[in-house]
Amino acid sequence: QVQLVESGGGLVQAGGSLRLSCVGSGSIFSVSAMNWYRQAPGNERELVAGITRGGWSTKYADSVKGRFTISRDNAKNTVWLQMNSLEPEDTAVYYCNANFEGVNYWGKGTLVTVSS
Repeated sequence: QVQLVESGGGLVQAGGSLRLSCVGSGSIFSVSAMNWYRQAPGNERELVAGITRGGWSTKYADSVKGRFTISRDNAKNTVWLQMNSLEPEDTAVYYCNANFEGVNYWGKGTLVTVSS
């Protein structure tokens, strides 16, 4: 089992940057694909970025390509989401997700608010 704790959210002006962190506990962190999702009020949860267990492959939603970067360090059981050039449309609760053998594990989320 994996327990995930996100941090790094907050209030930032449009054009600014934030770096989200997700620390995982549990033996399967290093063999799990890791993802960041977000959910804005009234919207469904959407995939923002993902990274394979070894970190050799990443994927991004079209809306964040070129602005967000996902990375991980398995020795630290940590995955990050570097968010640059933030826009008001990026305002949402951001969730860390681990997927291991088809089972999803979720953190409680961290709120990102981007003011215009």
